[in-house]
Amino acid sequence: MTATARRPLESMEDWDDDLRARYPTADHVFRDYAAEVRPSVKEFYRLNHLHQTYDFATAKRQEYGNLDHAQMGVWEAMEFLDTLVDDSDPDTDLTQIEHLLQTAEAIRADGHPRWLVLTGLIHDLGKILCLWGEPQWAVVGDTFPLGVPFSDKVVFAEFFADNPDTAVAAYRTGTGIHAPGCGLDAVTMSWGHDEYIFRVAGRYLPLEAQYVLRYHSFYPWHREGAYTELTNEQDRAMLPSIRLFNTYDLYTKTDGRPDVAALKPYYEELIAEFFPTKINW
Repeated sequence: MTATARRPLESMEDWDDDLRARYPTADHVFRDYAAEVRPSVKEFYRLNHLHQTYDFATAKRQEYGNLDHAQMGVWEAMEFLDTLVDDSDPDTDLTQIEHLLQTAEAIRADGHPRWLVLTGLIHDLGKILCLWGEPQWAVVGDTFPLGVPFSDKVVFAEFFADNPDTAVAAYRTGTGIHAPGCGLDAVTMSWGHDEYIFRVAGRYLPLEAQYVLRYHSFYPWHREGAYTELTNEQDRAMLPSIRLFNTYDLYTKTDGRPDVAALKPYYEELIAEFFPTKINW
């Protein structure tokens, strides 16, 4: 695989910037993307929509499903992720740990439950996949179901024309290989950091947190209203938690830098409330 194929984005944060441009609010304007989306983001989605197939995602679940890549504590994993250097984000020069702390601290400041504060702290830890050699298109990006017709609500849906799954008859009509209302847990999603951190951390957290970890990048569903024919009552009940979390995930970039050393004791105590000393990755 060429370096261009592995790193189409100029920065891992380009995807986050693009999300803010697609889902702006009156109070949060980070950049002006009124014209054309940057070519690197477009190329990223071309690769993502080309390679994210049902067989690919199934293979990645098998590859990472045994959680045998490392044993680390949660804060240790945050420090490991911090070695993913990103110098080109135009909106911030914060480290990876500082990004996570900004999200968690914003949730904490608004008085939300401790599980949601912790979820904010860990939700991006699945990006560790990049440090294990995974290309960007298999780590970040809006997620979507596989084995089912691709929705035109997915960003740059036109790139699905070259996806091999479009030639699989079983995936092309109705709800594809899935029964209507089967529930998202029965659906294979495109592979990325959401699914990975859910598999690593979900067992230790309440159901609402599991949904946030697993589906916070599933924008076609929780922001565009697509794929509702696959959801069940539990999915619909969890939707408000995901939408609440995403207000913090998208809009917590500030100029103030969190004091990592001062905050570490609080978050180590919070982590210990939910997690053992070491967990499998």
